[in-house]
Amino acid sequence: MISQLNFAVIGAGLLARSTHIPNLLGAGDAALRACCDLDDDALAECRRIAPEVEVSKDYLKVINDPKVDALVVATTENFRVPIIEAAAKAKKPVYSEKPLAKNLEQALQIRRLVEDSGIPFCLGHNRRCSPAMVDAQQIFARHMKSADPCAWRFDRDGTERVKFGNEETLAGMSIRINDDCWSWKGKHFQEENRDHGLLLAENTHFVDIACWFLGAKPLEVTTVFSGVLLHSVAIKFEGGHLATITTCANGSFGYPKELYEVMGNGGVVVVDHMVEVRTAGIDGAPLIQTYSFLDDRHPQVGTEGGLHGWLKKKAAACREAAETGNPLVQFAAEPDKGHDRMLTEFIREIRGERDAVSPVQDGVRAVRVCLAAIKSKTESRTVSVDEIEQ
Repeated sequence: MISQLNFAVIGAGLLARSTHIPNLLGAGDAALRACCDLDDDALAECRRIAPEVEVSKDYLKVINDPKVDALVVATTENFRVPIIEAAAKAKKPVYSEKPLAKNLEQALQIRRLVEDSGIPFCLGHNRRCSPAMVDAQQIFARHMKSADPCAWRFDRDGTERVKFGNEETLAGMSIRINDDCWSWKGKHFQEENRDHGLLLAENTHFVDIACWFLGAKPLEVTTVFSGVLLHSVAIKFEGGHLATITTCANGSFGYPKELYEVMGNGGVVVVDHMVEVRTAGIDGAPLIQTYSFLDDRHPQVGTEGGLHGWLKKKAAACREAAETGNPLVQFAAEPDKGHDRMLTEFIREIRGERDAVSPVQDGVRAVRVCLAAIKSKTESRTVSVDEIEQ
């Protein structure tokens, strides 16, 4: 067994330089061998961050380097297929950023390449590895599998209560996204994305989380919208489970970005910005769990942690940003969204120590649901996921 895996990063944009490259440099069982990009400034920044790392504009040269064991592909979805095709040919494991592809044809092509070659593959739906999300998903899965009514649950009619079939055993999930459109590149609201904005590029995360939590096949999708900044996607799952994903890309980073609420069997699990998990109606589950922050530059503020602690730390960071004229310093005490842990788990997958972390078929599923959401928006109707041909 290789004691240390040498990774190459292909696509050295902001996400790669702020997340993937630092995570690889800090990993004990992985090393960063090379960075590849077409942009000279991006490569210069890679040299600054990691002076010993090789840089190149030739992705084929990087992939076929015998000293490169695995790849992180952080290009846009417009240029994934040829990279993954070359990686599959070279039998190199691939961690790819999301979404899997820009259309279903390319998503299915990537799935064939991965399955035919047998290479380990991980799609960057990193919230699956956020500590808060992992705990919440496990609590909810256990509850839905075996739920006993709490001793304090109010049962108005007792044995005479109206029966709703299996409805009370179903799950309902609400996902709310507060985002700021100023933080996105113009291409996300222009060109081929003009009509659907973030319904593919960002919604893929939340579709994947809904499928992961509810553990059922998505059947149909309805989208309501106002332009490209405001939209709500309702997904009906096999068996009757429901999920809604509401995105407001006209909000503020001064407030938590993500709120997940999932209900079923008389219980509730809530994940608030991945810094706090709350439960109700689930005996034995912690009422509140709080989680560590990343890059906490204000440790003296918000020492209680959790959501309230984060709000205080965020306010301090925003004041610092205003005083210094540097808006980037507002991003302090960030939630752990699972990037580092996903890399660690993918390395374990490569070594044969666990099943796939975020498999390619789940990436195809997320693309199909997102494309159904876009079709629903375009045609103003409910769309069956089966309409998005496999």
